[in-house]
Amino acid sequence: MDGPGSGRTGDPAGGAADASALPRSILDQLPVPVSYFDRGCRLVTANPAALRVVDRELADLVGLTPGEMGPEVVGGAGEGLQAAMLQVMESGETLSFETYLGRNGAGERVWVAVLSPVSDATGRVHGCSVVTLDTTEQYRARQRLTALDEASVRIGTTLDVGRTAEELAELATESFADFVTVDLLAPVLAGEEPRPPAPGSALVFRRVAQESVLPGCPEAVVTLGEHHEHDRNSVLGRILLQGEARRWDLGEEALRLWEQTEPERYASMLTHGIHATVAAPLTARGVTLGVAVFSRHRNPDPFDDDDVLLAGDLAARSAVAVDNARRYTREHATALALQRSLLPRRAARQQAVDVASRYLPNTTGAGIGGDWFDVIPLSGARVALVVGDVVGHGVQASATMGRLRTAVRTLADVDLAPDELLTQLDDLVLKLDREEAVDAEGSSVAGATCLYVTYDPVSGHCALARAGHPEPVLVRPDGTTSPVALPGGPPLGVGGLPFESVELELPERSLLALYTDGLLEAPERERETALELLCDTLARPAGSLDDTCDAVVKALLPERPDDDVALLLARTNRLGGDRHASWELASDPSVVSRARHLAAAKLEEWGLGDAVFTTELVVSELVTNAIRYGGSPIRLRLIRDTSLVCEVSDGSSTAPHLRRARIYDEGGRGLLLVASLTECWGTRYGPTGKTIWAEQTLPGA
Repeated sequence: MDGPGSGRTGDPAGGAADASALPRSILDQLPVPVSYFDRGCRLVTANPAALRVVDRELADLVGLTPGEMGPEVVGGAGEGLQAAMLQVMESGETLSFETYLGRNGAGERVWVAVLSPVSDATGRVHGCSVVTLDTTEQYRARQRLTALDEASVRIGTTLDVGRTAEELAELATESFADFVTVDLLAPVLAGEEPRPPAPGSALVFRRVAQESVLPGCPEAVVTLGEHHEHDRNSVLGRILLQGEARRWDLGEEALRLWEQTEPERYASMLTHGIHATVAAPLTARGVTLGVAVFSRHRNPDPFDDDDVLLAGDLAARSAVAVDNARRYTREHATALALQRSLLPRRAARQQAVDVASRYLPNTTGAGIGGDWFDVIPLSGARVALVVGDVVGHGVQASATMGRLRTAVRTLADVDLAPDELLTQLDDLVLKLDREEAVDAEGSSVAGATCLYVTYDPVSGHCALARAGHPEPVLVRPDGTTSPVALPGGPPLGVGGLPFESVELELPERSLLALYTDGLLEAPERERETALELLCDTLARPAGSLDDTCDAVVKALLPERPDDDVALLLARTNRLGGDRHASWELASDPSVVSRARHLAAAKLEEWGLGDAVFTTELVVSELVTNAIRYGGSPIRLRLIRDTSLVCEVSDGSSTAPHLRRARIYDEGGRGLLLVASLTECWGTRYGPTGKTIWAEQTLPGA
């Protein structure tokens, strides 16, 4: 028999009642939200934890399906949750369902609902239990990891400082901020490394990117591209100097700091309800480049420490990409300046052709290439047109291009035929390659191509040769257009293979188009199609050669070409019969006097009487040398071009030499006298002999 102190209850009926109430008591005391729905997906009961989540009374929800409970209870997932319940009750298997189940005054909360079938001892399913777990922190952690993963892919896709900043702002507004601004120190955009500001001086920034969840970025107080200053004691000034990301939940103290140092931003914060801000400096390789500011006004949650870490990581990744772009900008500017300094700055002084040109540098991450063009006046009023391309990019390619251009000019002064000039240039490139080891990042000279053209305005004779370069396009005066068929020839530096010249007679006002391969090569277009388009564009009437250049560039090139392009257009002219004269002379010393008289009479006819005395001396010496050291046929020619040219040709290939005659020598002063009286002189060789020429400045020029 149990006594009063045995610890057993004295009321069996009461004990049964307590036992029957125990399951409900356990359910009510569970800290985990639990609810039960019948087979019709209607709520039967829910524990207090579940009701606290949705901030509703049980009586208001009993008998309702998830789709009828409204967005304030189940967010936008009512229909999906109800479909998941039906699936669980039909299959008899547990299912997880992620959804927004409530706000609870603390912003959107993410919940995972674990749906389990409820069955009796016979296995018959009577309903579905829903256990919800708050996974907001885990969800946000996944978001942060996703943002960092996307940052590695989306930030720094180009070597453009502005675009990199835009990528940071776009990613941040998609992941955790409502309004983002990116300001860079002014020297960064010029490719320079920012220096620490002088004590007491303000920090000068330029707004390079801003993004908002609201259209038009109404929160911004600085327009895109505008320069602005931050005081060293301002909020952002302190962040920049301290070098660490920091957050503010804009309470009274923080607002007063913004109001004192940044009154315009303070007013914008109040207007748009900005309540939380994170500022992170953009620092890479120990250099601070700018600052990014992340703000919230639509998202009611404050930034937490994890958000600060995320902002810092995004800023650090972006800073490295910005620094890479800055370094590229600096190298790009250096290479471009070098490239432009090596290209012709003004048209050469000649009248054989009218020229127009365009040089378009590569605007992508590949860097400046080694494309070049040149117009070189030659003896006898002739002109040489050159276009070349060095494989590779960067300063090395530009420097190599400068060396080749200088070499071409030097060889052109020797008056070599185009095929002979390319042969000499090829030998030079081979020597340079043997003398210099090129590292993996350098640009080898052996990757160069070249097209060399000479034109004589007296005869209309044109000679062309190329070394692995695209063939030129010829537009005849009647409008017919076609590429000039030239033997391709190997690129410079290959060696062992000959170059071949092609000779043409060009009518006056013919148009030659010389270009590099960047003009025709495009991923979305076949080369043959591009060549046809070039021919069609050149054939269209245009007001000037510059207009034709612009039309070609517009028709064939995208807004941002991915390779350098050099384009040179030359329209041929002819020297009329009133501007040149020639005479055949016998190989007899007695004709020297006649040659002087012929030259003097022609100069008087041209109105160049002041040049008669000098020209007579030059003619006398050159004709005498041709008779004494050369051979028949002897020919005298005068050309009135940008200068007065006197030429004497003979059938010998003997090279003349300028020497210093000793005091008692009777000869040896002829060429010295010619060199003293004229601006320049030289010798060129042809198939049947040589020509000695001398140029003198026209009187009054």
